[in-house]
Amino acid sequence: MVVVYTTPTCRFCAATKRFLKERSIPFREIDVSRNPEAARELQRKSGQTGVPVIDVNGRIIVGFDQAKLIQALGIR
Repeated sequence: MVVVYTTPTCRFCAATKRFLKERSIPFREIDVSRNPEAARELQRKSGQTGVPVIDVNGRIIVGFDQAKLIQALGIR
């Protein structure tokens, strides 16, 4: 499962979601600006408060990093 922690104004979040959609990778989006519990979960998982943070089956990727996403997803 892929979870993307986002905010509505984050351009790197939009890029992450576009990257996943273009490759037909299903994901769950969590808007941390509307969900304080999710914001705490994001910080606990990543040690970060910024977005995007992507959780790929427990592997945490901070920021929109295509190379890391490709590796974590096992795609080309």
